[in-house]
Amino acid sequence: MKRTGSWQRWLVAASIWLVSSLCLAQTQDADSVQDWYAIDSLNSGLGKAPGSVKLRTPREAMRTFRDLTDQGDFEAAAHILNLADLSPAEQRERGAELARELAAIFQRGKSIRISNLSGRQDAAIEDPTGESPHAGEPRRDIELATLEADGDTYDIRLGRYQLDSEEPVWLIMPESVAAIPALYHEYGPAAFERHIPESLKNSFGPLRLWEWIAIPLVLLAVALVGKAVYRLVEMMTRWLPSGSPSIFAKQIRGPVALIVMSLLTQALLDYVVSFSAIATTTLRVVLIAILAWGIGAVGLRLVDTMMLKMTRRLAGQIDDSKPRDDRKLLTTLYAVRRIIILILVTAVTIYVLGQVQLFETLGLSILASASVLAVLVGVAGQAVLGNILSSFQLSLAKPIRVGDLVMFEGQWAYVEGIFYTHIRLRLWNERRLIVPVTYFASKAFENLSSKSTKEYRSLVLTLHLSADIAILRDKFLEFAEAEENVIEHHKLLCCVTDQTGPAQTVTCYLMTIDPLSGWAAEVSVREKLLAFIRDEHPEWWPRDVVVISHRDIARGHASGDADELVQ
Repeated sequence: MKRTGSWQRWLVAASIWLVSSLCLAQTQDADSVQDWYAIDSLNSGLGKAPGSVKLRTPREAMRTFRDLTDQGDFEAAAHILNLADLSPAEQRERGAELARELAAIFQRGKSIRISNLSGRQDAAIEDPTGESPHAGEPRRDIELATLEADGDTYDIRLGRYQLDSEEPVWLIMPESVAAIPALYHEYGPAAFERHIPESLKNSFGPLRLWEWIAIPLVLLAVALVGKAVYRLVEMMTRWLPSGSPSIFAKQIRGPVALIVMSLLTQALLDYVVSFSAIATTTLRVVLIAILAWGIGAVGLRLVDTMMLKMTRRLAGQIDDSKPRDDRKLLTTLYAVRRIIILILVTAVTIYVLGQVQLFETLGLSILASASVLAVLVGVAGQAVLGNILSSFQLSLAKPIRVGDLVMFEGQWAYVEGIFYTHIRLRLWNERRLIVPVTYFASKAFENLSSKSTKEYRSLVLTLHLSADIAILRDKFLEFAEAEENVIEHHKLLCCVTDQTGPAQTVTCYLMTIDPLSGWAAEVSVREKLLAFIRDEHPEWWPRDVVVISHRDIARGHASGDADELVQ
C-alpha cells in the first residue's frame, strides 16, 4: 500500500511539472509573437541593403527614409518598404518608384513628425506618469498616418519584422505598400508641375521655391473672385424689391463671397494644384473654418431678417405704447435668436473639428489639461459667461421686456434690445445707454410698464397766504381736463399741502396715460396756472412780509398811528 501511494505521488508531481512546462513555453511563445512578425524572406529582389539604411527603431527607420528620399536615393529607400506582396522581379522594378511615391505622399498628404516616433527597438509606450494602461508594453506595429482617397481610408503603418535569427527591423507594412498607388493618385503632384523647372522644386524652409510663388498668386486670384462675387450680390440688391429681400441680400454679401472663395480654393487644391502637406493642411483648416462661418453667418442673417420683419409687423417702434403681448413676443424672439446663435456656433465648431480631425490629436491633450483649461476659462471668461447667463435669465423670467419703460439710475429709458452681454436702453433724449447685463440685473430699477403705464403726477405751486384756493382749484380742473393725456378726471385733486409764515404750498395731482406723456401734461398745466396767476391775480405771488407792530394784526386792528405794515 505504501509503494502504491508513493508511486501515485510521483505520478502527480510529474504531471504537474509537465503542465507547468507547457504553460511556460506557451507564454514565452506568446510573448515572442507579440514582439515582432516572423518572416521567411525580406525583399530578396532588392539585394543587400546598403549601410546607410538603419531600421532598428521606428524613429531611425523613418529618419533614414526621409534622408534617402531627400537625396534622391530611392533605390536605397525601397529597403524600408516590406515588399512581401511583390515578386522579386517586381521588387527590383517597382521598389524605387514606390519609395518615391510614398515620399511624395508624406510631403503632400501627411507630414510625419519623426521626433514623435518611438526611439526604442520594441516601440514600447513610455509614460512616466503611469496613466496609460499600456505603458511599458512592446509593440510590433505602429500607425504613422491615416489618409483618405476616393472615399476610402488607408493606414500607413510601420511593422517590426525578424528574418530567422537576425536582428528585428522596422519596415512599412505590406498592406500600406499596397495602398501607395491609390494615395499617390490622390496626393501626388499635379500635371502642371511637370513643367516647373527643377531649380524651383528645391526646398526652401517648410515649402518648395515654386510654392512660395504660387500660394500668394492663388490667394490673390481667389480674393479677386471673392470681390467680384461681393459686387455681384451688391448689384442684385438693387434689382430686388425693397424690404426684407433687399435687406437680406445686402447683409449676406460678405458671407457669400467668403463661401465662394472657400469652395473655389478647395477645388483648386483638389483638382488643379497640390502643395506640400504643411501648406495644404493649414489651408484646408482655414478654408473649412471660413466655409462653416460663412454658412452660419448666412443662417444668422436670415434669422435676423425674419425677426426684423416680425418686429416691424408686430411692434413697430419699440416702446410701451404697443400691447404687452406684442412686446412679450418680441422679447421671446430675442431669446430665440440667442439660442439659435449658440446652436450655430456649437454646430460650426463640431463640424470644423470633425473635418480637420482634431478630436484624435487634441482629445488626450485637452483631457490631460482639463483642469488648467477650466481655471483659465473660469477666470478669463467669468464676466462674459456671467452676462450670458444673466441675459438668458432676463429673457426667460421677463422682469423686463423689449419696449418696456424703465427708470434706471434716475433716467427714463425704453428697453430697446436684450443681447448676450448687454442691454441697450433708449433714453428720453434719444441717446442710447449700453448697460452690461450683470450690472443691470444687480441694480434696482423701476419697470413702469410692468402692470400699467399710467402714472399719478403732481405739480407744486408756492403762493401768498392771500391766494384763493377755490378759484385756483377750478382753474386747475379746467386746464387738466382739457389735456389729452390726462385720464381718470375723478382723481384730479388740488389742495394746500404746506404753509410757512409768508406763503402756502399748493399741490395739484393728475393721472396720466404714461410717464412721458404725464411729464408733458404736468408742465403744460403748470404753465397755464402760472399765466392765469400772472394775468389775473399777481398779488398771489409770494413776497417777503415784515410787520412792524406790537399789536395782533390778525384780529383786524389796523388803526393806530404806531401800526405800519411793510410788504
